[in-house]
Amino acid sequence: MAPGAKLTLLSDGFKFTEGPASDAEGNVYFTDQPNNKIMKWSVDGKLSVFMDDAGRSNGMYFDRNGNLFTCADLHNQLWEINPVTKKVTVLVRDYDRKLLNGPNDVWVDPRGGAYITDPFYKRDYWTRSTMEQPGEHVYYLLPDHSKLIRVVDDLEQPNGIIGTEDGKRLYIADIRGRKTYVYDINADGSLSGKRLFVDMGSDGMTMDDRGDVYLCGRGVTVFNSKGEKIDSIPVAKPWTANVTFGGKNHDTLFITASDSLYSIKTQVHGIR
Repeated sequence: MAPGAKLTLLSDGFKFTEGPASDAEGNVYFTDQPNNKIMKWSVDGKLSVFMDDAGRSNGMYFDRNGNLFTCADLHNQLWEINPVTKKVTVLVRDYDRKLLNGPNDVWVDPRGGAYITDPFYKRDYWTRSTMEQPGEHVYYLLPDHSKLIRVVDDLEQPNGIIGTEDGKRLYIADIRGRKTYVYDINADGSLSGKRLFVDMGSDGMTMDDRGDVYLCGRGVTVFNSKGEKIDSIPVAKPWTANVTFGGKNHDTLFITASDSLYSIKTQVHGIR
C-alpha cells in the first residue's frame, strides 16, 4: 500500500457487490449481483448504472479490445458486452450440451481466450436444483470463441482466477479446498505443471505488475510471486468478494465487500 494510505468507502447500500473490472482508462465496473445490475465507478469519481438486467453477472474482465466479458449466472452463460453499444453476445451457452453450473469468475488471456471457473452455488432464481455437469471444473474458451474445453477437473470448488500479463501462468483458487494453485499455460490453452501457490483459497483475485497476488475472503491478503505473505488489508465487512486495480494510473486497488465498494492507493500498478 502507498505510505499513509487508508481504506476509503466509495459507495454502499448495494445487496452484494462482486466482479470488479477496470477498462483501459481506469473506470471500474462492478456487479450488484442480487439486484441484477452492473455499476460503473468512473475515473472522476462518479457512480452510475452501466446495465440493468445484466444476466445476474458475477465475475468480469475486459479483453484487450475493450470488450467486457462477464459470467452471466442467470442462465449459466459467458457474455461479451460492447461497452459503447451495450450489445450482448453470448459466447458460452453450455458444455457437452449440458448447462454449466454457474460461471463465477473469468480471466481473458492476451490472445483473447477466456478461462472460466464453474463452481455450483444454488441460486433461488434457478428452476433446477442439481448440477448437470459431473463436477465443479475450470474451462477455456478458445480465442476464436469456436470451442470450450475443460482444462481442470480435480479441484473441490474453483472460484477466483487470474493470469499473468504475459499469458504464461494461471492462478486458480480452490475456495472449498482452501488452497490456491498456479499452472503453466500451454500454447493450445491447456494447463500443466500444477503446483501449490499458497494454503489459502479465495473468492475473487487480482495481480499487480510486480507479480504479487491478491486473495479475498476475510479482507484482502497479498502474497509475492514466491507465495510469501507481504501485506494484508482488513475490511470491516462480513465478506470481501473481489478486487481489481483501476483509476487513472491503475494504481488504486478497488475492493468489493458485501454491500460496499472501497478503494485504497498503492505503490504498484495492476496488470493491463
